[in-house]
Amino acid sequence: MHKILKGRVLGFLVVALLVTAALVPALTPDSVEAQSHDQSANNPLRSYADVVDVASPAVVNISAEKIVDMRGQHPFMEDPMFRRFFGDPQENGGERTSKSLGSGVIISADGYIITNNHVVENATDIRVTLAGEREYEAEIIGTDPRTDVALIKVDAKNLPSITVADSDRLRVGDQVMAIGNPFGVGQTVTMGIVSALGRSIGLIDYENLIQTDASINPGNSGGALVNMRGELIGMNSALLSRDGGSQGIGFAIPTNMAFHIMEALKKDGQVMRAYLGVFPQPVDQSVADYYGMDSPRGVLVATVSEDTPASSAGIKDGDIILRVDDKEIKNPSMLRNVISLSEVGHKAEVVILRDGKEKTLKVKLEALPGQDNTPAPTPEVNEDETLDGVTVRELSERFRAMGEIPEDIKGVLVTGVESGSNAARVGLAEGDIIQKVDNREVENLKEFRKALGSNTDKPAFLRVFKVAQKRSIFIAVPR
Repeated sequence: MHKILKGRVLGFLVVALLVTAALVPALTPDSVEAQSHDQSANNPLRSYADVVDVASPAVVNISAEKIVDMRGQHPFMEDPMFRRFFGDPQENGGERTSKSLGSGVIISADGYIITNNHVVENATDIRVTLAGEREYEAEIIGTDPRTDVALIKVDAKNLPSITVADSDRLRVGDQVMAIGNPFGVGQTVTMGIVSALGRSIGLIDYENLIQTDASINPGNSGGALVNMRGELIGMNSALLSRDGGSQGIGFAIPTNMAFHIMEALKKDGQVMRAYLGVFPQPVDQSVADYYGMDSPRGVLVATVSEDTPASSAGIKDGDIILRVDDKEIKNPSMLRNVISLSEVGHKAEVVILRDGKEKTLKVKLEALPGQDNTPAPTPEVNEDETLDGVTVRELSERFRAMGEIPEDIKGVLVTGVESGSNAARVGLAEGDIIQKVDNREVENLKEFRKALGSNTDKPAFLRVFKVAQKRSIFIAVPR
């Protein structure tokens, strides 16, 4: 009985194998090659080495020579972006020649290279080294500190340039590769994913950063962030770290923003920005509920400055800006970026929510007042230095417009704080607005001097508006 059953089972297995063999075509070397070709066509990632072969020849090392004050500093401080996050160490006096190490990306065969402004700012000599170890001297075509983008050029032809992708098509979770020169050790490749999009970390004026966990270290600044086809989707710019090394939080400037800036630098040597003239604030759930929205969207107009494109077009305090030229506005940073990247003179379609109804307004965008890559000298400006180590002047409408400072913020503008002074040590900085001195409001230099008085026995107690953070704090400055 068992033998009969065993024989029947074996018979079924043989039949099943024969049927399967008849249904599945035989695999020949040619069919295997064809199948492999189909898979690689659908999936651009065959090996990380293929991506490196495509992208790395266009990534260069940059050494920028600068004259700086002698400082007792950690070697990581050679990277200027690292210093921006952790502050400069105390001066030891004197000067020395310093080399700022960074990276860059060749964007055209005739020698144009895009990098971070902080890599080449104040440089007296810039050297670019290609992957093949050939070195060139570079000149600065233009810089834009407000987005941390710079365009430099070397005198060469037929250089390997990179292919640029549309960064707006990036998704959180996409694989990316960072290529650069961390710590000056030479070209290095790291892998990761897109961790977040549209980040704003308060480092520069205009931010729409790609966050990635691909290792970005000092020296990677200006290097390439590429997709799995080896196309440039961002320029590595910054990291957040406790000790200077990568901790999985790096940031890159998306190509769509960087190349808009680059084109302006290539054409004019500077960037002319448009502005709207409003002070926007985020819409939270409470504001959304008040306005009858299902969920938070858009930005709330807290203040409309006088004699601005916004006021001329009829935008009012309390309006919610939902869209600009069919772009959904999600936060104040996005509104600022969309407007600033528009052409001066462009008639933008701004969709607002007012009294429960959507309304479309045409806004002719104007040039942001006082634009320059370096602070414009202001002749015959009255300044005051009554507070030791601090220089202040009266707050101008130009600065108010540039800083998008609400009209209700009054005070005097801090134009200088001496390094090592008591004011610097307690956190007073250039660009702050001193609103009160010892709880007395000050709106001009005369009131400022009078409020300080002659009593130097106790600290000067200041209420200060921090423009970058859009908030007021108290600072006590020892005298």
